[in-house]
Amino acid sequence: MTLLHLANGIFHTLRICVPTLVESAFGRLTEATCDARLASWSDALLAYADVKLEVEGREHLPPGEAFVVMSNHQSHYDIPVLFQGLRPMRLRMVAKKELFRIPIWAPAMRVAGFVELSRGDRSAAIESLNSARSSIERGTSIWLAPEGTRSTTGRLGPFKKGGFHLASEAGARILPVTVDGTRHVLPAKGTRVTNGQRVRVVVHAPVAIGAFEEERRDALMAEVRNAIASGLPPEWR
Repeated sequence: MTLLHLANGIFHTLRICVPTLVESAFGRLTEATCDARLASWSDALLAYADVKLEVEGREHLPPGEAFVVMSNHQSHYDIPVLFQGLRPMRLRMVAKKELFRIPIWAPAMRVAGFVELSRGDRSAAIESLNSARSSIERGTSIWLAPEGTRSTTGRLGPFKKGGFHLASEAGARILPVTVDGTRHVLPAKGTRVTNGQRVRVVVHAPVAIGAFEEERRDALMAEVRNAIASGLPPEWR
């Protein structure tokens, strides 16, 4: 079953990557085209796994505002779930640099506006921050996982502060989002996809950050973390 899911994922990824690269090469690629392809890609992946997606809190998605979106991270399936759950928001991801080494997929991610995260390289990290800030200023919301990695237990981990600096620099509000159930589709480090799982997305009220001052840092991070945790089962908070 998992090999079929992998083949399906590769097919749909190539289906959107190849025309994206061709159109980019001829200067014909638009953000709206990328949005439509990412929506189609994510819908196809969730449909093949028969994911039963439920979304709460859509009233917290005001049209026309770009956010720094922060959620817990349970599975690779978080990505297509967020693309579907937060529609029609224009959304791009901060992704680890290893994903930017995959042929065809990597250059397509770059031209579509995904942001490469380079840990341990200060100049590259600053460049990533500037790229993400520029995207937000143009009206594109940027998603990142403040835990920094997928949780292998489902429990919400400690937060890193990079995303909070990004929100402050960009003058954007933070949109906390809870994703619950994707680890039952495909757990972190897992190799088997389980069809027919219920996945719940909870969109919480946006959090204004203002200046990310040192004395407010812990309280702000706790506010966002508590919002995300409130949508998880008690044992995972």
